[in-house]
Amino acid sequence: MKAWVYTRYGSPDTLELREVPVPVPGPKEVLVKVQATSLNSADLRLLRADPALIRLFFGLRRPRGTRIPGMDVAGVVEAVGSRVTGFAVGDAVYGESGGKCLADFAAVKASRLTYRPDTLDPIEAAATPLAALTALEAVVCVGRVESGGRVLVTGASGGVGSFAVQIAKAHGAHVTGVCSGAKGDFVLSLGADRIIDYDAEGFADGPELYDLIVHAGGAYPLKTFRRALTPRGTLALVGGDGGKFVGPVGLLIRSLLVSPFVRQRLRTVSDPTDPKGLDTLAPFFANGTVRPAIDRIFPLADAADAFRYLEARKVRGKVVISM
Repeated sequence: MKAWVYTRYGSPDTLELREVPVPVPGPKEVLVKVQATSLNSADLRLLRADPALIRLFFGLRRPRGTRIPGMDVAGVVEAVGSRVTGFAVGDAVYGESGGKCLADFAAVKASRLTYRPDTLDPIEAAATPLAALTALEAVVCVGRVESGGRVLVTGASGGVGSFAVQIAKAHGAHVTGVCSGAKGDFVLSLGADRIIDYDAEGFADGPELYDLIVHAGGAYPLKTFRRALTPRGTLALVGGDGGKFVGPVGLLIRSLLVSPFVRQRLRTVSDPTDPKGLDTLAPFFANGTVRPAIDRIFPLADAADAFRYLEARKVRGKVVISM
């Protein structure tokens, strides 16, 4: 099968399209014939080992083994492991795989997959899992969004941010999106009530306070978030930028240290893998209140160009690679 691989850290130029063996699914895995996958910022961070902390987990000088990017998957079940129940050959599925989906076939844990609803085609489904599950965790599970609540989303034009804006609006919140001025119209089209152009003003400079801040992009000190929160507001930390060595982890650590001593809830959002969240969102997909925002679709042969496009920070929503 064809797969994009890398054996050293670096730019998208290090990616190679190779012929590799089709994976054999383990007892609890499903072999998926991949129809489409999408890129997440995590794919680019792993490729570049940025922040450098990544090297402690994946290999100091170079990645351990041959790595295949692609965490999101939408496809058709080709084979099932001996201990898999609930899936059969021919089922249309999607989910967050943990990696190795930028290929013709991928072996994925059955526990990470769910049935693809008819309201999402394979391209839309591929753009959804990691970003939508993370946004759902941030807005609903951690953020406890309420109708009429005031929500601020940083990185509102990105993958997680675009879903967070829509999910918060679907729950009746008043949503402010932080983005570049050039992407303001896009964020408003997602349903945001207003936008803040981060080049023109700071979101903590005005009088407005927020019940929930979802931090999905950019680099801000913890005190800036706390200044913009209500006295008992919640900060849901998804990611963003940071130092060269630890990246956004530094902010996560500071929030954990401060949280026990303040009334505001400062929480980190873990990478969710349970596909039940996708089933929770299915009614919103069906009625159109939440939809994946797809910027561009690349063919498999041009996947390296998709990485370059993501790296240029021009993306509105998600970039999808179709097989």
